[in-house]
Amino acid sequence: MMNPIPISPERPAARYARVGGDLVARNAVHNMIGLGLPLIVGLLTIPIIVRSLGTQRFGILSLIWVVFGYFGFLDLGLGRATTKFAAEALGRGEIENIPKFLWMTVSFQVVVGLVGALLLAVSTPLLVERILNIPPAFVDEARTTFYWIAWAIPLTILSTSFRGILEAAQRFDLVNAVKIPASAAFYLFPLIGILLGFNLPGIVALLVLSRLLSLLGWAVLSGRVFPVLKKGIVFQKDALRPLLSFGGWVTLSAVIWPILSSIDRFFIGARMTIESVSFYSAPYEVVMRLGIIPGSLALTLFPAFSTLGGSGEFEKTKTLYGRSIKFLLVMSGLVVVPLFLFAGPVLRIWLGVKFAEQSTVVFQVLLIGFLGNSLSSVPYGLLQGIGRADLPTKVQLAELVIYLPLLWMMIRWLGIAGAALAWTLRVVAEMLVLFLLARKAGKMEASAGMADGLIRASAVVLGFAAAGYFVSRWTSQLVWPAVLCAGFLCALGFYVLDPDDRAWVSIRARALLSNRGRVL
Repeated sequence: MMNPIPISPERPAARYARVGGDLVARNAVHNMIGLGLPLIVGLLTIPIIVRSLGTQRFGILSLIWVVFGYFGFLDLGLGRATTKFAAEALGRGEIENIPKFLWMTVSFQVVVGLVGALLLAVSTPLLVERILNIPPAFVDEARTTFYWIAWAIPLTILSTSFRGILEAAQRFDLVNAVKIPASAAFYLFPLIGILLGFNLPGIVALLVLSRLLSLLGWAVLSGRVFPVLKKGIVFQKDALRPLLSFGGWVTLSAVIWPILSSIDRFFIGARMTIESVSFYSAPYEVVMRLGIIPGSLALTLFPAFSTLGGSGEFEKTKTLYGRSIKFLLVMSGLVVVPLFLFAGPVLRIWLGVKFAEQSTVVFQVLLIGFLGNSLSSVPYGLLQGIGRADLPTKVQLAELVIYLPLLWMMIRWLGIAGAALAWTLRVVAEMLVLFLLARKAGKMEASAGMADGLIRASAVVLGFAAAGYFVSRWTSQLVWPAVLCAGFLCALGFYVLDPDDRAWVSIRARALLSNRGRVL
C-alpha cells in the first residue's frame, strides 16, 4: 500500500513548493518516457491489428481513436485550470483550498460529460448511417460501437482533473505510472480483443474499460498524495468562475490548434496533387513526433511556474525560465542538427529515392521551424502559469488571419517547399511574439548571464545548421556531415554549457552509469 506523502505541519504545502531545476528535469524525463513508450507500442501492434481486422474495420477503429482523442475538448480546459489553481494554492501554502477547486471542477465535468454522452448516443444513427459513409455490412457493428464510446466521454473528462491535481503536486512519476499503461492499452486492448475473438463493439468496450481504470488510478493516487481530499466533497461556487475563465481560453486554443496544424495538408491537396500531400506529410509527421522533446518539458513547466507564482519566488521563476530555454535549445539541437545534415540519406533509407528527391528540402525547412516551435513552449507555459492564458490564444487567433492566405500563396509559388516555409515562418513568428509577451506580462527581463547563454546556444545551433546545409549541397560524402556533428557536440559542451551546467550534467551521468535508479 502506498503511504501518503509526508506534509510539513508548519507549512502543509512546503514539500510541493520546492520547485527546482532537478525536479523539472526529472519530471521532463518521466513525461518523455510517458509519451514515447506508447508510441513504440503503437508502431509494433498496428500492423498486426490491420491484418487481423481488415482495412474496413481498421478504418472504423481509426475513426474511433480520433473520436477518443477529441473527447478532451469537452473538458472545457477545466483540467488545466485545476492544475493552475491547485499549484498556486500549494505555492502559497494553502493546501486546504485544493478540494474546492477539484470538487467544483469534477461536479461541472460530470454534468458536461453526461450531456456529451447523451448527445453522442442520440446522434449515433445519423453519424453511422449518413455522415461517416460506413459500408452497409458494418452499420450495425458500428452503431453498437458508438453507443459504447458514449460511456467513455464522462470518464475521459473526469480523468483530466484528477491527473491535473497530481501535475500540480509535481508528481509526474505517478501521472505516468497510470498514463503509460493507459495509453499503451489503446493499442494492446484491440490486439487482446482480436485474440479473444471479439468484434469491434467488444474491442471498444475494452477501450472504455481502460478509461475507467485510468480514472480510478488517478483518483486513488490523488487521494494518497492529498489526504485532505478524503475529508469530504466541497462545493464552493466562487471557485467556478476563475476556473471557467481560465479554461475558456484553453478551450479556444484547443479549437484553433488543429486548424493551424493540419490545414497545410488540405491546401496542398486542393492546390496540387494527392502525391504531393504524401511527399509533404512524411517529413511533417517525423517533425511532429519530435514534439515529445518540448512536450515533455512543457507539461512540467506549467505547474512549476504556477507554483512559483503562488509562492512569489520571482527570481527562481526567472532562473527556471532562462535555463529551460537554453536546455531545450540544446536538447532539440542535438536531434535537429544531425537530422538536418543527413536529411537526404534518412529519407532515402526510410522511404526511397523518390521521397528523398522530393522531400529533403521540405524536411530541412520544417526542422528549422521545429526549433522555434520547441522554444515557444517555455513562454507559453509561463504565460499560462501566471494566469494569462488569454495571450497565447489571442496570438493563435491572429495567426489564423495571417497564416491562411500566406500558406495559400506560398504553395502557389513554391509548392510543398512553400508550405514548409510558411509553417516555419508562422511558428518562428509565434515564438518571437510569445517571448515578447513573456517579457512584458511576466517581467522576464534576461540577465546578462542568461542572455549570453541563450545567444551562444542559438549561434551554435543555427551556425551548424547553416554549415551543414552548404556542406550537403557541396558534397554527398557522409564524412563531412559527421565531422560537423562532432564539432557541434564539442561546441555545445565547451562553449554553450557553463561550468555549473557541465557539473550538473556530469553528476547525473555518473548517477546513470552507477545505476542508482534515478537519472536526474
